[in-house]
Amino acid sequence: MLLLIRVTLLVVFIVVGTLLGIVFCLLTLKSKNRVYHLANVLSSSAPLFGLSVEVRQSDAASTVPQAVYVGNHQNNYDLFTLAAMVPKGVVTVGKKSLRWVPFFGILYWVSGNILINRDNRKQAIATIDQVVASMKKTGLSILMFPEGTRSRGRGWLPFKRGAFYAAIQAGVPIVPIVCSDTHRQVKLNRWNNGRVIVETLDPIETQGLNVEDVGDLLALCESRMHETKLRLDAELAR
Repeated sequence: MLLLIRVTLLVVFIVVGTLLGIVFCLLTLKSKNRVYHLANVLSSSAPLFGLSVEVRQSDAASTVPQAVYVGNHQNNYDLFTLAAMVPKGVVTVGKKSLRWVPFFGILYWVSGNILINRDNRKQAIATIDQVVASMKKTGLSILMFPEGTRSRGRGWLPFKRGAFYAAIQAGVPIVPIVCSDTHRQVKLNRWNNGRVIVETLDPIETQGLNVEDVGDLLALCESRMHETKLRLDAELAR
């Protein structure tokens, strides 16, 4: 019975929420906070899945005016967990195929997020250059998933370079966001699916770095995020 109730509520939430979200975005096209407001709605619905999301914010990260935010990408529940840490003035960068996802694709596009073709490396780099130019012009931050796809329990997938290249070119810090393990945590026919911790780490500065330093910056960020996830998972396991 609980499974049926949750699925019904989820369908209603997706349809109604998407339609209202599209209308909201069309009415606020000049706003830099469309993604922020939508993320608040998504994160507030985490209890629908029986999840309790705890957020931990780095004081240093909360004062950064502009950054490239990077998060670990596990599954579809990231929409409801990592969304709790989306700051104001940010848009996400995702793969172009997202525009074909029913309902969500239109909302993703109209809320100001950026779609890139990751299958074409040259085109992707050119698009990142355009993203950097847009960041400098608008003052917007971006949020990316450097793994490039959902890990789905396959462990920590290798990071791609785009987010770190963008941060260096834009001259802004990298701010890592880490979510504890949610793989197979949610069972829709179970009332309580436990606690999830989402933690924003201290910024990693890029001042003085150049394109040759992308690999080192990537490795440093990946190491800190991996260590944090292990710590969060161990804490929840206790």
